[in-house]
This record gives sequence, structure tokens and C-alpha cells, in this order.
Amino acid sequence: MNLIRLAALAAVPVLAQAPPEPRPVSRAQFSKWMAELNNWGRWGKEDQKGALNLITAESRKRASRLVREGVAVSLSHDAEKQKAPDNPRPFVHEMLSTSRTPNAMAHSDQFTIAHHGLAHTHLDSLCHFFWEGKMYNGFPVSEVTESGAAKLAVTNAKTGIYARGVLMDMAENEGVPWLEPGTPIYPEDLEAWERKARVKVGQGDVLLIRTGRWAHRAAKGAQPLKGLSGLHASCIPWLKQRDVAVVGSDAAMDVRPSGVDGVTQPIHIFSLAGLGAWILDNVDLEDLSQEAKQRRRWEFLITASPLAVPGATGSALNPIALF
Repeated sequence: MNLIRLAALAAVPVLAQAPPEPRPVSRAQFSKWMAELNNWGRWGKEDQKGALNLITAESRKRASRLVREGVAVSLSHDAEKQKAPDNPRPFVHEMLSTSRTPNAMAHSDQFTIAHHGLAHTHLDSLCHFFWEGKMYNGFPVSEVTESGAAKLAVTNAKTGIYARGVLMDMAENEGVPWLEPGTPIYPEDLEAWERKARVKVGQGDVLLIRTGRWAHRAAKGAQPLKGLSGLHASCIPWLKQRDVAVVGSDAAMDVRPSGVDGVTQPIHIFSLAGLGAWILDNVDLEDLSQEAKQRRRWEFLITASPLAVPGATGSALNPIALF
């Protein structure tokens, strides 16, 4: 009996639980993808909206039909006001007048937000990242000066995002509350989720990747950023094929370390500078995951509007999903 039991245990696929083998992508391969898979010129030489052109009047009407119950879910993480290992520049909230202000007739305050980074929910505009001196559509980095971005600023998304959102819950796919920091997500993982969820990412969609980063932070506290789970560089051809308008995650999209020599954030660079696909960083997908899981519905209407700041490289915002 003991021999039989041991034989049965030996049959357990231990390798399935082991970390995946590293898949290094050379800098030359990444450069080739940037040259051959970009969307430069697709909507004209002067285009500054990029893949937001894929969100049309017809696609908005189709997305609106996904709202059946009227249930709204915020995707914004509450502002992090305390300095932490993953938040070196906290959200600053200053009260200008309070109940203790002499002769005050109202209460008022002001914000200071360094929105880029890994703490605050924000939208990256297309001027945020570049490759070899060029931003999306070939605009030179010299277009961005101390006065702001003359091209590809966040105001090119002033009319907002109103589209079909698709949640790919990669932690749920693995049956865990979160992916461990440094876990890469490969194209076959994305396609496995599509089969499981019976939903396929397509043209003009807003793709959201949940790694469980905020659940990990809530349970373990803020950690030094030695690694992040996220998309591996080998997902680049997949993103091109699916033709998404916006990509987002509960961290910063890229797995860290990236596996590309000398390129820390290849997904960021390719999405923004190559595809012209805008990025939602640090979205809080915990409530959305629960609502989607309860309904077994992983598609929904998503809306998001950045602040209309001329020349800005991005904006803090509060995306909303509606079921």
C-alpha cells in the first residue's frame, strides 16, 4: 500500500507549481518589434490620439449595451498619502480653510500629485515613453520641454474613454489571491484565461490585467520594489494582433525584471510609443474582480476621463466599470 501511495504522489505534476523558465528577449528582437509592429501613420502622419481612434461611435454604442444592471465599480485606489517603499512621492492633500479658519465661509483644499509611479491610479499619455528618441508616430522627444508636451499630451484623450472593458484575472486563473512579485505573464496565459472566461479581447477594447498586487499590499504591506508581476515582453505580438485601445493593470503592466537586456519596461514602451495604446496604471481591480466573478461576466462598459491639462504626460483619474 505504501508503494502504491508513493507512486500516486510521484504522479503529481510538481513542475506545474514551479516558476516558469525564463524567456529572455534580446534588445534586437524588441527593436525589430518596435519597427515592424507599430501603428505609426495608421491614422495619418499628424495623428496624436493613437489607438483611441479604435473607439468609435459604433463601438461606444455596443459597449453601452453591456450595462444590464446599472452596477458601478470604481477602479481607482484611494490616494496614498503616506510615504512608503512603493510610494516615494505621496499624494499631498492640504487644507486651505477649515472649521478653525477665522471668518471662513467655506472649506477648501488643494492637491499635489506626482501621478506617475506605482502608487496612484493614473492614465499615461502617449508622450510619456519613447524609444530611440522617438515617441508615437515618430514625433521627436524634443516636442517635450519645460513647458510640457507640445505633441501627444493627455488632452488628446479629453473626450474620455468609453469602451468595452475586459478583465483578465490572472491571479484567479492560477487559483491564488495574487501572483508573487516577479511572476511573468505569457501569451499562452492570456489565451488560457480567454478560454476559461469565454471572452476574447478584440479591437478597441480596454484590456485590464489583474495580478492581485493591491491584495498582496493589503496583506503584506508596502514592499520594496524588487519585482513586479506583469506582462512579459513576448506578449508584444499578441497585443498588436488584438488591436486594443487601452491597456491597464493593478501595477505597471511590465513584469520586473523584464527579461529584455537594457529595457526595463518593454510593454510600456511598445504600447505607448509603438501602438499608441494608452495605459492605465495602478488601477485597483479587487472590487471589479469580485463583481465579475459573482456574475461570471468579465466584460463591461468602462469609462475614464483625464484632467484636461495642456502639455501633461498623464493624469490621475477614477475609471468606472459598469455591469
